[in-house]
Amino acid sequence: MDNPRTVESASTEMIQTNARETSLLADIKSLIKVGIINSNLITTFTGFWLAVYFTGTSFSNQWITFLLTMLGTAFVIAGGCIINNWFDRDIDPIMSRTSNRPTVTGTMSLSLIKTLGIGISILGFVTLLFTTWQAALWGAFGWFVYVVLYTMWSKRKYTINTVVGSFSGAVPPLIGWSAVDPGLQLEAVILFLIMFIWQTPHFLALAMKKKDEYKAAGIPMLPVVHGFKMTKRQIVIYVACLLPLPIYLASLGSIFLVTAFVLSFGWLALGISGFFMKDDYKWATWMFIYSLNYLTIMFFMMVIVTLPFPF
Repeated sequence: MDNPRTVESASTEMIQTNARETSLLADIKSLIKVGIINSNLITTFTGFWLAVYFTGTSFSNQWITFLLTMLGTAFVIAGGCIINNWFDRDIDPIMSRTSNRPTVTGTMSLSLIKTLGIGISILGFVTLLFTTWQAALWGAFGWFVYVVLYTMWSKRKYTINTVVGSFSGAVPPLIGWSAVDPGLQLEAVILFLIMFIWQTPHFLALAMKKKDEYKAAGIPMLPVVHGFKMTKRQIVIYVACLLPLPIYLASLGSIFLVTAFVLSFGWLALGISGFFMKDDYKWATWMFIYSLNYLTIMFFMMVIVTLPFPF
């Protein structure tokens, strides 16, 4: 018969082990920013898919390239996010959405975190090289902008930090496209522009919601430095700039064009309504949620309307 104390001790040890494993998984997910990776992989996939469509190649013949592209892009983004966390370890404790990162809690050593960031980044670049060197170059460009130009240079100094960071966020579709078609086409450039312009109203809405935290952390986001009125004007201008872009994707058909214009005009109308709403935080929340749905539906439709082609 088992000793009750032995059974209890074993049970406690098992619970502690599971807790450590759960904590480690949570730490890793926090470091690599899973949400950012997932959203960027959606646009990478769309770029890859449309390149296959417009070049008239078969997706079934591109499976290995596709897997290498998605995996390499995920590694590059994860590596950049880890280094971003390592660099921002002094300001992350101030903001609620970043206060649980292992760089703050100390559950992982800073040297290990930095090594992981560099190692995973290199693994991503090498993986993309097995597709095309252009895809790897775009990945390196996006990584450099995010880690060096955004995280280490502009984020703590200038209100244009959002615009600077937008260059890196707009790169994934180009990675996906250039893995199939290194030369790129107009459609690939339009994907880049949609992503580039979309990010500023998206992140400025978030900055409005988190204004007090950014202020406490000393991050010169536009709402912190110039207030909500200026931020609203900037948001509306950027959303308006998205309106003509779907025209350049007219080859995707009328269903896509109608959907794109409805989404764009709806976002613009919501943006303009912010000048008349009294609750700025509520409006910012609506704008932030709409921006997420805008991007998801837009890129989802690009894939849906191009489905009937030979695999």
